[in-house]
Amino acid sequence: MIRLVRHAPPAATPDAPAPSWPLTPEGRALAAALVPALPAGALLFSSPEPKAWQTLEPAAAAGPVPRPVVHDARFGEVRRPADTWAGGWRAERQAYVAGTPYPGWEPQADVAARFDAGVTAALAAAGGSGPGVVVASHGMAITCWLVSRGLVAAADAAEFWSTLRQPDVLTVDLGAGTWRRDEPSTQDQDV
Repeated sequence: MIRLVRHAPPAATPDAPAPSWPLTPEGRALAAALVPALPAGALLFSSPEPKAWQTLEPAAAAGPVPRPVVHDARFGEVRRPADTWAGGWRAERQAYVAGTPYPGWEPQADVAARFDAGVTAALAAAGGSGPGVVVASHGMAITCWLVSRGLVAAADAAEFWSTLRQPDVLTVDLGAGTWRRDEPSTQDQDV
């Protein structure tokens, strides 16, 4: 099992590139509220972007022994040109996760392959036992990986991405081929 965490709300501004955005005060509070949904003692990995690793900081500090959040570029967001701040960004991202290639954007298969390599390394570091692995990442990268693993149908990728919250926690069971959103009312999503 692996838990995927989409980062909490960042302080988005056109004055700074998206990979440098930190969490908002609300985002920090929401990140702290995630701690009970994450397994105590799990190995913590994140994208190197502040909004991702800051989402796991409260979990890292929880418990009797603080844990590090390991920054791993394989969990970074889709590499793409800087946002233009024009309308249409949501539709553009929905089309991308559904398979539309865009010039200058990292191909979806490349995103999925690097993310998968990161998951493989994180699971190996956990040694198959103990409380598991938590990875904080980004909506498009998570979606590309889940589609590549057959856990989300390509036809459903745009809707899946659209329903991800900031933050969100998904538990993925690779052996069973299922995922679930970690809240009491959500059922496992079978492939």
